[in-house]
Amino acid sequence: MIDNFKGKTAVLTGAGSGFGLECARIGAQLGMNLVLVDVQQDALDKAEQEMIAQGVQVLARKVDVSKAAEMQALADAVQARFGAPHFVFNNAGVGAGGLVWENTVADWEWVMGVNVWGVVHGVRLFTPMMLEAAKKDPTYQGHIVNTASMAGLLTAPNMGIYNVSKHAVVALTESLYQDLKLVTDQISASVLCPYFVPTGITQSQRNRPASLPEAQPTQSQLIGQAMSDKAVSSGKVSATEVAHKVFDAIASGQFYIYSHPQALGNVQSRMEAIVQNHNPPDPFAARPDVGEKLRAALRA
Repeated sequence: MIDNFKGKTAVLTGAGSGFGLECARIGAQLGMNLVLVDVQQDALDKAEQEMIAQGVQVLARKVDVSKAAEMQALADAVQARFGAPHFVFNNAGVGAGGLVWENTVADWEWVMGVNVWGVVHGVRLFTPMMLEAAKKDPTYQGHIVNTASMAGLLTAPNMGIYNVSKHAVVALTESLYQDLKLVTDQISASVLCPYFVPTGITQSQRNRPASLPEAQPTQSQLIGQAMSDKAVSSGKVSATEVAHKVFDAIASGQFYIYSHPQALGNVQSRMEAIVQNHNPPDPFAARPDVGEKLRAALRA
C-alpha cells in the first residue's frame, strides 16, 4: 500500500488508452512521476503531451511488453531516470475470442505474449528493483497492480484463449502477493478484475504484430467479436471510475479490485461447483435467451 503518492514514480503499461491512461491522469493529479508505456505510438504521444501539460515528470516509451529485451531496456531507463518505481501497473492487454480449438498458434502467441508474458516481465524486472529500494529505505512503499479480468475468475464460452490468459494473471498475482508477504512488509500487490468497461480492448487487432499473421476469422470468432463489442460498448462503469478504484486499493492494501462486484455471484457458483465436485454451471442461467441464440448461430 502507498499512503502518499506525491513525488512517487508510477510505471504504467497500456498507458495510451483505457485503464492505463486514466490511472496516468490520476497519477498526474497526485503529482507522481509517470512512466508511460504503450505499443501504439500515436496514442502514446498524445498521452505524453497531456501529462507533460500537467507539469509532472514524464518518461514515455514505445514497448512491446511481450518482448523480454524491450522490457529490460524499459526497466533500465526507469532506473536511470527515476530509480525504483513505487507503483507498477502491468496493464497492457489484448482481447480475442472464438471456440478454443479454432485459435491459431499465432493467436496464442499474441494473446499469451501480451496478457501473460507482459505481466511476467513487469513482475520479474521491477519487483527486485523495488525490494532493493525497500532494503535501503525503511520508509519506501511499493505496490504492483496486474490487470486480469472477471474472465480470470470465470470461464465464459467462446472466449477460451482470453480466459486462459487472464486466469494466469490472477494466479501469478496471488502468488506474487503471497511471496512478497514472505520477504517484506513494504511492498504488496493487487489484481484488477474488470468486467465490461468501455475501453479500447475490443479493437485490439489494431496492434497485432505483422510478424503474427492473422487467419481469416471463423464464424465463432466473428460472433465472439460482435458480442464483446456490444457488451463492452454498453458498459455503465467507466474506465475513470475503475482507475479511482485502483488507487483506492493501493492506498488501503486491498488485493482484489472489481469494477462490477455484482458479477461475483457467478464466481461463487463456479467455486461451489468446484468444491462440491459438480460439473461447471450453466453460464447462461440468468440469460438463457443469449445462450440459445449463441448455440443456434454456432450450430447453423
